[in-house]
Amino acid sequence: MRTVARNQRKTQGCRQAVVGVLFGLGLVVAGPAQAIDVKLTLDEAKKVLDESRAAMAHAGKAANSKDELDKVRKQASATVVVGADPEKDPCGTSAVLFTKRFRLGEFGRKEAAESKAQGHDVRMPDEFIKKLLEMPNLEVGLQFCGDDEYFAEGAQVVIQQGSKNVKAVDMGKASKGRPVSKDGPPYRTNLSARFAYANFDPAAKAKLIITLMDGKMLEVDADFSKVK
Repeated sequence: MRTVARNQRKTQGCRQAVVGVLFGLGLVVAGPAQAIDVKLTLDEAKKVLDESRAAMAHAGKAANSKDELDKVRKQASATVVVGADPEKDPCGTSAVLFTKRFRLGEFGRKEAAESKAQGHDVRMPDEFIKKLLEMPNLEVGLQFCGDDEYFAEGAQVVIQQGSKNVKAVDMGKASKGRPVSKDGPPYRTNLSARFAYANFDPAAKAKLIITLMDGKMLEVDADFSKVK
């Protein structure tokens, strides 16, 4: 249990790194129509954990286990990544939606890995699951490009639904831009923002609007009805 809790703290402190990993693996594929699950029961949460562990365990038995494990992660991320496909457009504006169901799946996959490594079942305590289910905010990890290393400083993000603009309750600091190629610009950055579930419709279409300090605006279409 200590191992799972320690992994959770690392995950909270490395969201921008997770965004980069997801995009780097090309985890942008279409998903079936759903809706963001805001209110999951404890039993539903445990089912997500069980399914995630089982998928990883099954993939780990394959002869080409590395490829199969990558496929499981890609499928798990399919419904929470919106915007441009970084494989086809490395400077397209994209976002990862860290929903409660996706976070649970992340931990289920970690439980599977820890269980295999330690030779016994590793499970997240119920009290930790309950805290996750009570989280009031949706975290959004964005990736986009600009002309210099510090172009994203002071950037702001809103969720736009119809005529309503929902401000973030917490804005992270944009990472220093990294060159997409060794020749220099454009530069790619990661930025996180949290939005209160109570302030937007988790089952409707939306746009994520990024406003830079110079007034330039970037958009990501995010149909929450297709997010799980």
